[in-house]
Amino acid sequence: AKKLLLSINAIDMAKLSNEEHTVWMKVMKDLTFDTEHIEETKDAGHQREHFITLSDNMYQLMKISEQATTTYYQHCPMANGGKGANWLSKETEIKNPYYGSKMMSCGKVIETIK
Repeated sequence: AKKLLLSINAIDMAKLSNEEHTVWMKVMKDLTFDTEHIEETKDAGHQREHFITLSDNMYQLMKISEQATTTYYQHCPMANGGKGANWLSKETEIKNPYYGSKMMSCGKVIETIK
């Protein structure tokens, strides 16, 4: 979370395309808010709550940006009180961040971002 917060604060908006800039302005405050909350606590439940919106906002940015590597958008239907939640991964193998070792392989890849 510390590294992500540093990266968020180091974004040079002048280097963003118009579309990237529009999405960045939409998600920047929430990205910062969620990352700060994840960084400042060791409470995994609280971190997971913020990870849900952090993942959704990162997904929005990745969808409109050029990616150097393939990223997998993954979904767990049981997370978030049964509402489901998503996350981004560099691997197709499911390693569920919402349930950890309890249900490490619960979920599926719902989109491949190239």
